[in-house]
Amino acid sequence: MTQLFHLWVYLETTPLLGLAATLCVWRLAMAITAWAGGHALAHPVPIAITILVVLLWATGTPYSAYFQGAQYIHFLLGPATVALAIPMHANLARIRASAGAIVPAILAGSVTAAVSAILIARLLGAPREIVLSLAPKSVTTPIAMGIAEQIGGNPSLAAVFVLLTGIVAGLIAVPVLRLIGVRDWRAIGLAAGTAGHGLATARILTMSETAGAFGGLAIGLNGVITAILVPLLATLLVK
Repeated sequence: MTQLFHLWVYLETTPLLGLAATLCVWRLAMAITAWAGGHALAHPVPIAITILVVLLWATGTPYSAYFQGAQYIHFLLGPATVALAIPMHANLARIRASAGAIVPAILAGSVTAAVSAILIARLLGAPREIVLSLAPKSVTTPIAMGIAEQIGGNPSLAAVFVLLTGIVAGLIAVPVLRLIGVRDWRAIGLAAGTAGHGLATARILTMSETAGAFGGLAIGLNGVITAILVPLLATLLVK
């Protein structure tokens, strides 16, 4: 135990802290998920976040010290998202065959995601800044933060909403779609990618490469549509 304490003290003074803590906690979260049989409620992302928050709080470690090392993993989010092009290429023939339905489906999903977020937040009496930060919740974090900043929201708050949206979508997307009779992995992928961006897509990619391919496509197209749509909706619906 003493050796572990000395190791933590050493790591706390170096950028290795965030990197080592993130990798170790992620492996632990994956082990918990495996122990739970891969159940949707045992998603490794919220488990890892919870463990890290408790660990940093218990040790009194500032987030800034943690992020000095975690930024290296944060940087890899970009290449990881681009890597979704691999299953897209493998399913290129199916994507081309479904091209006529893809754009209307994603457009409908983008409009629904943004409008529902704005209207529900307004009906619940949320402050204007929160409403504007919530509007781009269904796109990837960099795009959502940029949109939120442009329309007067809080970029940091938008990032939190994006994370929560992705986690929830990853948990319920497949069960809900199957409950209403949707069995086509192409439709499931489009829905997950449009509603829950990379987190939901990563989840369904473990179930079907086809779903992951269509989810990756939805992430990109939804990002473009939302970047154009949300500023217009903010002007019309948020006073």
